Amino acid sequence: MRCARFRRTRRAGAVALASALTLTVLAACGTSSSDDDADSRASGSSDPAAPLDPAAKVTITIDCMPPAAKAAELKQWKEDVAEFNKTYPNVTVQGRSTPGQCLEPPRFTAMLKAKSQPDVFYTYFTDLPQVLDNDGAEDITAYVNDRTVPLLKDIDPNVLASLRHEGKLYGLPTSNYTMGLLVNRKLFERAGLDPDSPPRTWEEVRTAAKKIAALGDGIAGFGEYSAGNTGGWHFTAQLYSVGGDVVDADGEKAAFNTGLGEQVARNLHAMRWEDDSMGKTQLLKWGDLQKQIASDKLGMFLAAPDDIAYMVQQLGAKYENFGMGPIPGGKATLAGGNSYMIKKGISPDQVKAAIAWLNFKNLTVGKGQFAWERTKADGLPVGVPQPNFWLNGSKSEDDAARAEHATMPVENFRTFMDNPVAGKAEPPKAQEIYKVLDNVMSGILTNKDADIDKLLATAESQVNQILAHQ
Repeated sequence: MRCARFRRTRRAGAVALASALTLTVLAACGTSSSDDDADSRASGSSDPAAPLDPAAKVTITIDCMPPAAKAAELKQWKEDVAEFNKTYPNVTVQGRSTPGQCLEPPRFTAMLKAKSQPDVFYTYFTDLPQVLDNDGAEDITAYVNDRTVPLLKDIDPNVLASLRHEGKLYGLPTSNYTMGLLVNRKLFERAGLDPDSPPRTWEEVRTAAKKIAALGDGIAGFGEYSAGNTGGWHFTAQLYSVGGDVVDADGEKAAFNTGLGEQVARNLHAMRWEDDSMGKTQLLKWGDLQKQIASDKLGMFLAAPDDIAYMVQQLGAKYENFGMGPIPGGKATLAGGNSYMIKKGISPDQVKAAIAWLNFKNLTVGKGQFAWERTKADGLPVGVPQPNFWLNGSKSEDDAARAEHATMPVENFRTFMDNPVAGKAEPPKAQEIYKVLDNVMSGILTNKDADIDKLLATAESQVNQILAHQ
């Protein structure tokens, strides 16, 4: 669960671009259907490992095109389609915007069941089981290699592993994240704390939170979610950070009702009720903590780096007011991200065109989403340390370009970048489990007399029922 999940919003609309390419925004769902596609089915290469023939005439629909309200992002999309068509002049890219977020779970589920997803559709890493249950994605294993995705060897294998099932690859990443500790530098300094050295243990978090809360004026030292599935998401992150698991290795039984799970719960309960360092307002969900820290009413909370860009762009905050450190505890950190999958049943040339587009737009250093000089020129943020799924020379090149064109003080995030914590994937049935664990978090944070043992035991029983019906 990640909130790129919640915040990549789009609005329905139609944009026509008259040029050598045809860019069409479709408001209705459904895959493209044209004579071009029929031609591609008839003439497609028999070798799936071969790159798309530039002469192939094919149309593909692609999810998550920026809405008109995001003028700079839409400008870049159009530029990238035009650049892509210099290599593949016979590929017609039909971008699709939908009302609201790129991915809203109820709409996404309905789309899969109706088989109405675009040819290239946006997903979270945790969506793979649901997509496969609905027979929705093409197995692209044979299509993806160092000819079709030249930097394949430089993509973090743990990121790609999130898109594999039984050895088969079903998607390509567009972004990834790991969680760390986001801090308000102004409040840290006022409380006599060093914002360049955020707490590295949960004991240090507790101590720092008390100092920040002592500033008064309704300021909380540390914040947590407890509603909208985000409480369970963050309980999972904290449990990972101290070496625990939400489910067992087989993914068949709950594994959080242990000493480590109790440790997480009791520490939060103590911060809330003994220290009074978490504020009086609870039952918070995604967006609430961002507003608090952006308005200098919160000292720190667990987050991914892209929260910072959101707070600056949407809430009027300043980049220089924030810093990040690795997740306290440091045993592991919750990792996730977003990807694109390719609709099962489209023609081989459509699959190849989709992979060619995803490679250009999302998987090429210096191009598409990684064209940092252009991003800066267009007034968009540069310097947020994620997505960062590159390894080897690609990582060095991309890191250098981000630093060169940064629009924010990247040194504020140096502690996070220089002390990476191993990422750990979200559990199976993540959203259902998070909903159950919301009850643990809300019980701890709203009831001084909460029976923590009972909260954990009840949640364990409910999660075991969920896992038994996978």
